[in-house]
Amino acid sequence: MATIRDVARLANVSVATVSNALNSADRVSGELRARVLAAVDKLGYAPHPAARSLRKRSSGLLGLVVGDITNPFFSDLFAAVEDAAAASGYLVLLCNSSERVEREEAHLKMLRSQRIDGLILAPTGAVSMNRAALLAQLEVPVVLVDRAMDGLGYDAVVLDNHRAAFEATRHLIAAGHRRIALVNGPEVVRTAADRLRGYREALLTAGIPLDPALVRDAGFQEAPACRAVADLLATDDPPTAIFATNNLMTVGAIRALADLGLRCPEDVSIIGIDDLPWADSVSPRLTAVAQPVREIGERALALVAERIAGSRLGPGEVVVMAPKLIVRRSCGAPAVTPSGTPHVA
Repeated sequence: MATIRDVARLANVSVATVSNALNSADRVSGELRARVLAAVDKLGYAPHPAARSLRKRSSGLLGLVVGDITNPFFSDLFAAVEDAAAASGYLVLLCNSSERVEREEAHLKMLRSQRIDGLILAPTGAVSMNRAALLAQLEVPVVLVDRAMDGLGYDAVVLDNHRAAFEATRHLIAAGHRRIALVNGPEVVRTAADRLRGYREALLTAGIPLDPALVRDAGFQEAPACRAVADLLATDDPPTAIFATNNLMTVGAIRALADLGLRCPEDVSIIGIDDLPWADSVSPRLTAVAQPVREIGERALALVAERIAGSRLGPGEVVVMAPKLIVRRSCGAPAVTPSGTPHVA
């Protein structure tokens, strides 16, 4: 396991400079800080839990930073984490980044001042040196949830996003669709990138060429998804099916169809990732790829608790959860065949 001296040696700086770069960034130059962070990244360095415990007493607090608390996935995740934390004697401080990097960074600074014992984070955006520094300054175990980040060496609990997207797209292809739109999040988020990869692979496997015009970034949000779907359906060659990669964007897709007076699945099929609480109660009942949200939250809490206790050492572990396709009534045969003739059931 890398030590602070290893980081100092690789960065060609003193141990004190490494400490300052990680804990008091304003005391070192940007160039030195960048060298230290690059060495930290390369070596996978993290302060030993025993050393951390000598520097601070336990607060009994955990931080949980989520992307959007209005998203039922994150509210369910919070409930699972809080229940598991209570059983382990911890209280959870919930922070909502609203999918904004600057708000996430502000929360990380606040959580440091609260002297949390550990952090569970659903990161927004790509890895940055500023975020890496803020996480290192916490000097507590960090577990990433829902969205992994390469190169930081933290534990993570994620869905098999490639498989989830592959299965959703394959389900639509099996129903006869070839014009399948993907309403996704930003590719800088690992989850969105993996879901795009699964979508592409399913099309390639079926011999369907990828049309970049059918791929839209709606930022994991409902209103942008509604606009994106309306725009897609207004084109000369509209999609016959919509694949929305989270539940808020699925709601946006449903709204767009309703606003345009289109029926699901008679006119346009819809499939989503994340099984909405009311998915089985609406008409038509919504086909979705479900995540084991409670298991994700419980596993994340177990990992962070083990790191705090010092019973888990070594490199971070990435735990990948299996998706589950739940077939209901929102996916049917395309209203128009690829040749342009009306579909006959």
